Amino acid sequence: WFFTGSHLVDTNVNFAYYRISVNRHNSRKKKKKKRISDAKKANCARSRRPMWSLARNTRKMTRLLFLNHSLSSNPIPKPTISNAYTSFHIPPSSLSTSAFLQTVRSPAIRAFCSNPSGAARVGSVHAAPSMQNPGDISYLTQREAAEIDEVLMGPLGFSVDQLMELAGLSVATSIAEVYKPSEYNRVLTICGPGNNGGDGLVAARHLHHFGYKPSVCNPKRTAKPLYAGLVTQLESLSVPFISVEDLPLDLSKDFDIIVDAMFGFSFHGSPRPPFDNLIQKLVCVNKYDQTREKLSVIVSIDIPSGWHVEGDGGIEGIKPDMLVSLTAPKLCAKKFFGPHHFLGGRFVPPSIADKYKLRLPPYPGTSMCVRIGRPPQVDISALRENYISPEFLEEQVEADPFDQFRKWFNDVVAAGLREPNAMALSTAAKNGKISSRMVLLKGFDKNGFVWYTNYESRKAHELSGNPHASLLFYWDSLNRQVRVEGSVQKVSDEESDQYFHSRPRGSQIGAIVSKQSTVVPGRHVLYDQYKELEEKFSDGSLIPKPKNWGGYRLKPEMFEFWQGQKSRLHDRLRYSPEEINGQKVWKIERLAP
Repeated sequence: WFFTGSHLVDTNVNFAYYRISVNRHNSRKKKKKKRISDAKKANCARSRRPMWSLARNTRKMTRLLFLNHSLSSNPIPKPTISNAYTSFHIPPSSLSTSAFLQTVRSPAIRAFCSNPSGAARVGSVHAAPSMQNPGDISYLTQREAAEIDEVLMGPLGFSVDQLMELAGLSVATSIAEVYKPSEYNRVLTICGPGNNGGDGLVAARHLHHFGYKPSVCNPKRTAKPLYAGLVTQLESLSVPFISVEDLPLDLSKDFDIIVDAMFGFSFHGSPRPPFDNLIQKLVCVNKYDQTREKLSVIVSIDIPSGWHVEGDGGIEGIKPDMLVSLTAPKLCAKKFFGPHHFLGGRFVPPSIADKYKLRLPPYPGTSMCVRIGRPPQVDISALRENYISPEFLEEQVEADPFDQFRKWFNDVVAAGLREPNAMALSTAAKNGKISSRMVLLKGFDKNGFVWYTNYESRKAHELSGNPHASLLFYWDSLNRQVRVEGSVQKVSDEESDQYFHSRPRGSQIGAIVSKQSTVVPGRHVLYDQYKELEEKFSDGSLIPKPKNWGGYRLKPEMFEFWQGQKSRLHDRLRYSPEEINGQKVWKIERLAP
């Protein structure tokens, strides 16, 4: 922030501290070279620049250490937004020394709080009216959001490029959570001249690496090194930049996702050209065609452009399908009624959360985003996945289904899928009633597929009366599933005993405690019995296998390998045994999807 006469001009919002350049008078420069008394120097300073008598000079820069004094006594008028910088006019008559030498009350690094003396109390929170857990989320005013950014980039040592990188990554991961690149591949990111636009540039880069095809419209480029670097990074990835004039009239025909990164929480007033026209283009995207299918989706970063941070966009404003709030949701997010609301920017330290009494949801695992707001209203009939997979052809598969299963199973293990040996086991009683459950495969070879369980469970009773079952393996990430049907028999006691003692001791005790499928008064009963046996075998002695516990082996009579494909034209290859010249072989047939 530079002081020029009666104006404060923001020429680089990246400063963590605000410095004011003071040009010394030529005569003062000459006098500095001479040896004069301290008194004479002080008189010179006082006579020439009385306004700066309390300022501390460091070389040619004067850092103003503002006193903690409320701006309400000399409020700074609301800013006038321009493309190059933001200017705040301060009448000279109102600019007293005590008013000017105050703590910078957040002309915030990423945005300016236009109402520093507003009624909203710092640290006040606004609970969401409708959440998974009502009242668990804080909503920020414009002033609070600006002050949090100032603290992040001041005492806490964050830089604007760090926060921008984290914010852009959060936006990209939020998009990837909902809109898969197989169906929503073409992305247009419309960037404004400020930090919201920078977030959009970062998001576009990450979306490129996530497998999307982003394009960028950045009509008001800035020469600042940070933004120039972001543009260079995208250009090195061959991400196309589209001028406003070259944009199609109907954005939905060329793009599946439109990322709104024009204005952030500092915006107020009416958008200036060309952003007013761009906002109207997004409003048109909100319309539906006669088939009631959405033409394309809009994702807004932090604030839908044209909305006020503490209001909304009105009847004619943008109605985004997804809102990615950063740091914490702003008040206008209460007016967001789209299906997907995410929180991003996983950088809020405990000190800020405590100071502003922020109530934010925990981020799951290592994710950079978390879903908040109302649970999306899902039309179950519209849920579908357009699978993209390599062709699964008869001439490419193994002649033996066991070999083909092992090949696919190795692929699943190599892909790092969680519990690749999980399978749905379906059994049927004599009366025809069917039951299914998930169990874990514990071995397979040419003799069959093995799992272990309690011999007094429901599935065991059904298998004793009807020794036939079906197994289903489903590997979502690879668009594959395998169905195996056959007869079932128990494995030998020796095989069951060997596997039982290979398990962790806790699992061995658990198998003794659990009388599977019987009614239990409460969890405490299981826990008490477990603790009792744990203490009994605490000396490391051998834990005996229960007589009612062991394994089953399904001997396959049919395999079906399924590979998901586009437009529901899935590959289905069935292996069934047949005899040719007295030898058992496997016949491979393609089934209609």
